[in-house]
Amino acid sequence: MKVTMLIHEAPEDVAARTDPARAPAYWGAWKAYADALAQTGFVEGGAGLQGPETATLIRGDRVLDGPYSETREQLGGYFTLEVPDLETAKAWAARCPAAALGTIELRPHLVMMG
Repeated sequence: MKVTMLIHEAPEDVAARTDPARAPAYWGAWKAYADALAQTGFVEGGAGLQGPETATLIRGDRVLDGPYSETREQLGGYFTLEVPDLETAKAWAARCPAAALGTIELRPHLVMMG
């Protein structure tokens, strides 16, 4: 089954990306996780995302700059996975570095009809 893992982090956790004191631990944890996940062969794609202040929203004929909503957490990245079942996706989501302080959202892909 195909599933996208949406990684939501608090702004202070995202700030660790560029904090000289915290960046090595932040990026080290992410590298270890991404390397382990890649070894499974489940990963079809993914990326870390720039901050919500870089977002552009299109709503009808309006173009807006900035984040979609004011929330405690922000979308920091995603992985697209091909896994045997939802339980496997849940197990890998639980191992994600952001799971300890943020929220990992799993979304199964829609199977198109026709």
